[in-house]
Amino acid sequence: MHADAGNEMVIVPPGRVTLSDRRTRSSWQIEVALFQMSAFPVTRSRYARVAGERPSSAQDDRLPAANVSWWDAVQFCNALSEREGLTPAYHLDADAELVEWDTSAGGYRLPTEAEWEHACRAGTTGPRYGPLDEVAWYQGNSDGRIHPVGGKQPNAWGLYDMLGNVWNWCWDVYDAEVYGTYRVLRGGGWADEHWSCRASVRRRSHPTFRIDDVGFRTARSAPLSRP
Repeated sequence: MHADAGNEMVIVPPGRVTLSDRRTRSSWQIEVALFQMSAFPVTRSRYARVAGERPSSAQDDRLPAANVSWWDAVQFCNALSEREGLTPAYHLDADAELVEWDTSAGGYRLPTEAEWEHACRAGTTGPRYGPLDEVAWYQGNSDGRIHPVGGKQPNAWGLYDMLGNVWNWCWDVYDAEVYGTYRVLRGGGWADEHWSCRASVRRRSHPTFRIDDVGFRTARSAPLSRP
């Protein structure tokens, strides 16, 4: 068990991933460049140190930082970048609900959903990177609650909790024509049935939405600049 996941980052190799959407019955391929992703979802302790507040009343600091909106997550990414002397990835105008991603910036950001799925699969092609009970907390084994990060086996690239425990916010808009500003969620959560905890499953929510099975993890683009 990992007492504090900190901000350990894993290098994710480049590759190609095929995304699919059940609602529209469509699929599309995306090339993914080399990038870094946090080995664990952002924890409550990490969130509190960077954002200056705790995202929930839960006592265990090893738990994922749930009850965090998409807006909370991008603001956290900028704050973490500034804390480490990196150029923030996002230009934010919260009043106007506008955000621009500076793709040339070396700071922390949310993964795109293509990056997320590519990282989740870690070279595998099936619905999961391992047996569900061994890699994920979900409705069938979670006892109806969230769990500390790192309690299940990682995938082949050293990423923990990519499936189950908490859904992960991604950068992408889900479908602007149909759902407006709703953003993509990936991975499934502790309250979900087994079918939601698959590498290909897409979910959506409003960027201000907060709930106890939604969190996030951070990414950084290459070239991987240092402070």
